[in-house]
Amino acid sequence: MTGESLAVLEKGLDAAEENNEPGELYDWQLPLAFMQKRHVERIKGLEVETEKWRMKERMKTVSVALVLCLNVGVDPPDIVKTQPCARLECWIDPLSQPAQKALESIGANLQRQYERWQARARYKLCLDPTVEEVKKLCTSLRRNAKEERVLFHYNGHGVPKPTVNGEIWVFNKSFTQYIPLSVYDLQQWMGTPSIYVYDCSCAGIIVDSFKQFAMQREQEMELASMNSRGTGNIFPQQSYKNCIQLASCAAKQILPMNPDLPADLFTSCLTTPIRIALRWFVLQDGRKLVPNITLDLIDKIPGQLNDRRTVLGELNWIFTAITDTIAWNTLPRELFQKLFRQDLVVASLFRNFLLAERIMRSYDCTPISSPKLPPTHQHPMWQAWDMALDICLSQLSGILNGAEIYRHSLFFAEQLTAFQVWLSHGSQMRSPPEQLPIVLQVLLSQVHRLRALELLGRFLDLGPWAVSLALSVGIFPYVLKLLQSSARELRPLLVFIWAKILAVDTTCQADLVKDNGHKYFLSVLSDSCMPAEHRTMAAFVLTMIVSSYPAGQEAVLQGNLISLCLEQLSDQHALLRQWLCICLGRIWYDCDMARGYGVRDNAHIKLNPLLTDEVPEVRAAAVYALGTFMSNTTDRTDHANAIDHGIAMQLINCIQDGSPLVRKELIVAYQGIVFQFENQFAVVAAQMLEEERLRDGSSISHSETGTLSPGRSGMRQAQSAASLQPSSSRANLLASATSSSASSSNNTTIPGSSHGSNFSSDGSLVDLGLRHAISSSAISPVGGLYGSVYANIWKALLSLVCDAYPEVTELATTLMNVIRQKAATCTLQRTRRRSAGCTLSAPGSPVSRMYAHSPPALLNSPPSVVESRAIFEIGEASPKNVGAMPTYAVHSTQFSRTRKMFDTGPDVIKEGMVTEDAHHVKKEPVIATDFVPWCCRYFSQSVMKVPDDHDLESDPHHQRQWRFDRNQAMRDRAQEQCRMASFLRLDDQLFINKNPNVPTCMKFHPFEPLICVADKDGVSTWNWEHGVKLNYFYNKNPKFSNISTLEIINGHDCSLLLTGTDDGAVRVWRNYYSESNLDLELVTAWQALSDMLPSSRAFGVRNTGSGMVSSWEQESRYLYVTGDVRVIRIWDTHQEQKAQDIPTQANSCITSLTCDSVNQSLIVAGCGDGLVRLYDRRLSPVDSLVLTLREHNGWVVKVHLQRHGDGKIISGSVSGDVRIWDPRFSESVMTIRAAHGLTAMDVHEYSDLMACGSVNQNISIYNLMGDCLSTVKYHDGFMGQRIGPISCLSFHPYKLTLAAGYTDYFVSLYSADKKR
Repeated sequence: MTGESLAVLEKGLDAAEENNEPGELYDWQLPLAFMQKRHVERIKGLEVETEKWRMKERMKTVSVALVLCLNVGVDPPDIVKTQPCARLECWIDPLSQPAQKALESIGANLQRQYERWQARARYKLCLDPTVEEVKKLCTSLRRNAKEERVLFHYNGHGVPKPTVNGEIWVFNKSFTQYIPLSVYDLQQWMGTPSIYVYDCSCAGIIVDSFKQFAMQREQEMELASMNSRGTGNIFPQQSYKNCIQLASCAAKQILPMNPDLPADLFTSCLTTPIRIALRWFVLQDGRKLVPNITLDLIDKIPGQLNDRRTVLGELNWIFTAITDTIAWNTLPRELFQKLFRQDLVVASLFRNFLLAERIMRSYDCTPISSPKLPPTHQHPMWQAWDMALDICLSQLSGILNGAEIYRHSLFFAEQLTAFQVWLSHGSQMRSPPEQLPIVLQVLLSQVHRLRALELLGRFLDLGPWAVSLALSVGIFPYVLKLLQSSARELRPLLVFIWAKILAVDTTCQADLVKDNGHKYFLSVLSDSCMPAEHRTMAAFVLTMIVSSYPAGQEAVLQGNLISLCLEQLSDQHALLRQWLCICLGRIWYDCDMARGYGVRDNAHIKLNPLLTDEVPEVRAAAVYALGTFMSNTTDRTDHANAIDHGIAMQLINCIQDGSPLVRKELIVAYQGIVFQFENQFAVVAAQMLEEERLRDGSSISHSETGTLSPGRSGMRQAQSAASLQPSSSRANLLASATSSSASSSNNTTIPGSSHGSNFSSDGSLVDLGLRHAISSSAISPVGGLYGSVYANIWKALLSLVCDAYPEVTELATTLMNVIRQKAATCTLQRTRRRSAGCTLSAPGSPVSRMYAHSPPALLNSPPSVVESRAIFEIGEASPKNVGAMPTYAVHSTQFSRTRKMFDTGPDVIKEGMVTEDAHHVKKEPVIATDFVPWCCRYFSQSVMKVPDDHDLESDPHHQRQWRFDRNQAMRDRAQEQCRMASFLRLDDQLFINKNPNVPTCMKFHPFEPLICVADKDGVSTWNWEHGVKLNYFYNKNPKFSNISTLEIINGHDCSLLLTGTDDGAVRVWRNYYSESNLDLELVTAWQALSDMLPSSRAFGVRNTGSGMVSSWEQESRYLYVTGDVRVIRIWDTHQEQKAQDIPTQANSCITSLTCDSVNQSLIVAGCGDGLVRLYDRRLSPVDSLVLTLREHNGWVVKVHLQRHGDGKIISGSVSGDVRIWDPRFSESVMTIRAAHGLTAMDVHEYSDLMACGSVNQNISIYNLMGDCLSTVKYHDGFMGQRIGPISCLSFHPYKLTLAAGYTDYFVSLYSADKKR
């Protein structure tokens, strides 16, 4: 955070002390709930398509043909040379020695110049050749090169210009004639791929002819291919269009003849660029610092081209960086990759071709290339090259005289500074930085390496587009080679850079393993001195290395990665814990060896504490790791099964986790164990359904059953056997809900079933199985089959099928359908065998034999249950899959008493009963989440950028500042109004409108003119200043449940709406007040309370429960929930998990709840038995009840704890008595008699006002002295108010505005001042 931001916060703190009540937090200090990344963005992976930086195939120029047609001493007839004239060929004067010897020297020198670029190539000289010699040379090189590239260099300075027919000239054997050689034939001899260099006058003619002949060849090959389709002959396809050509000048241009330049100026630019660049620079008039440098001094520059510490070496390094930069900024990306990254020789030639274009254009020659390049001779980077030459040559005299030591160029330091300036203002909207290729060149220098890596990391942090640009320019081999460095100061930078690369492109894992790069990151992860942030990045890189890559898994296992991860699971850094878990999950995914190492190190035990971690992402990562641990074993043993069962039972507790991330990963984790033990789950499913059918009676018809679908109807109807409500109410509720769901089902009976099948026509599970006990008490070992691991997992999945979050429901439903289909298939097989009259054993009674060897638990089971179990088990080809559940089959007498549980047993297998489990067929997953790809997105996003809320110039910061200024202005106005509250009448009706249904509760937005009104199924949002309904949306709660509570979350900033229903579910909505439901978004949802009965409240009659009662505490981000349960549950919404359970120690439901948000200790609860109970959450649960107030004799409608003044407690009951309490005493200090039949009550937060509404159609406003300030009641007559019985009341948090909801669907607002 910047100093300016801190100053703003300090100013805010001062304002808070001046304007706010003691203990209240200023808006800047108030934390936000449900605004983490997991809440505001979709849980999806990165969807950025990276540029194709990796070449499909790397090529190498392996053969070079050097064809020189010089005919030394004889000038060609069509060229008139000037006197004096350029004579140097490969820096040799051909007239300085005998002709043949000069020719050989020139050829040898040309070969040496090319060998600088590719020393291992095969070079062949062809000096003043004939056509046959050229043919023989080209065909020989092509034959040896095979699929690699061949280079053909042609120097035609001693022969006539090329012809318009596409011919170049060679000689006859006696050198008496010039013989034409067709480019068409040359194409045939050279084949593809090839590169051609033409250094002669009018060379552009050759390029044009080559292209025409290439098109002609393609047409001929296409015609030949069409004619050969019937004969079966296949002609090889060669594309001559892709051959590369470099020509010295255009079709009508003559080569320059300046005597200060070599005759082969084009060849000199391509093969000796630094030497010719220096010579050309000296010949120019623009040099500033070196007026006295001569051409002779140029040849005396000390150093080697391949030694960057010398003068020549540094100039060559700078030249390479500049030409790369010009090409990357000018050429299309694909062309740049092809010409500058595919082949070392081609890259060098084209890099030097840019220099040739600049030099030769100054002499009215335009070099030609194919593919064609855009003009680059005036690129601004050439000025940087001129400056580097100028500074270098200015030191030359002193260096040669020994008077001074060479001072290295500041070129790279200055370019890094320019890159740094770009980074300070750069973004994706701007053009890419020109200096990026130079930054990569700097990585080769130890002097600038550290700074270059730092700037490169900042650039990659800008986003995936920056990573793609860096990869396209060629960063990969540089940073890969740097992993061999042992410098500790480079570790944080390299880890950061590789994390950025792998977050965008995961294909680099093979290169890292091949070069042992994974060892670098293993050393970083194991280094306890490294900051946790860098170890986190190392864990991420290792995760990417092992992801779906067996070679990577094997490599890191040799480095003991599992042990390294397990040792650091208790680290304080949450992101490190998260990625250690994900890394473990990726290591042992589909890798038995890794699982073995994990078992050896007790990995599953060490991961268990993270299932209750304070960070939801860490808990989800731990579930993911345990899930992959369970799902990758192919060889089932007793030990493996016992471990998997133990993990599965540990994971069951996660069904009550408050984060959908965790619950979704839980379902995917259970997928593995469901696939491993599919038969056992099918047995459990069939038996539970059968038992349900027998318990409910065989008279249930198929029209009364429902299919398993992603809904909640009919599933929470029997969630608890320990409910506070009478069993008769619950039975009636079950009956009504079952009949409602039955009306929409359409199932058919499977033929041959004697009792009617529990499966629909499509094999779906009937609703009977879902109505079986789905409660926390049901998931426990109860003996028999129902006490098995599989039964408990089945019940856990049933609970998740009716989850409040739709994505969780969808995943659970899909997984349950896998079990459903397996159970349906096996039940159908059983039915067919029964109908066919088949028996399991001819001599005796199979059923009696089975009972003789069955345990007591099965002897007490219904016959159909026992039969179904036997059929599932005896048909397995390999009893390995039975798991930990004992097998009691019809053939059990053939086994000895001491046999192993997983012995294969006798070869008695019923036909058609072999399952795919017997062959260890690995099933493809049917469900998956994007949790891990979403976690990877973190590293693809900017981590260095200042958050918008801390950036004082960002739009979000300005918007927040505006909102907070508005909030403070409203509080100031409301404070003035509240001082006059005791003298104002609150009876001016602002508006009255009809709600879609009976209002059950309502809530004002504290600072916007909005009020949210909830009914049974949905919420409507009204602009109460304009009297307009903005939106109505359905809450997606089951039909048998009602919305019973509303809370505005983050009301001071970006507000969210929390809804609670009487089935215990909580949902949080974003954009709830938008005029279109298209923007409505469910942020999160979870089961805040379990063991609740859905209730339907009748106003004035409190006999069915209070539903859910809640209280929101913004300062601590705690949500207090209770109701028709025996606990007050406190949820930490930041951690999204239960913080505390406080026993109510009451025999009735909680009807109203309030808490002390200042000291965050006192909780006040009104109860259905008329008592008001005070709890101190700082004490142990047993001792938390500190005071009971007993003066009410009826249902407590409302309790309120004052946040200002003396902190009095105000409570009102259905009997009409309102009492004011001092929490230090057990007797009330004041009693106010309101109307009998009180149905609703509310107390203003900051003024001494309270409103009481009754079933008698009136609302009374009192001050805390007991004075009735105003009354709103039903009036007959034309102008009278016709209000119905009051269903709910709500004060505005600050303004003197009261909202009332009535049982006749109407909502009205009253204010002390109608104009306001």
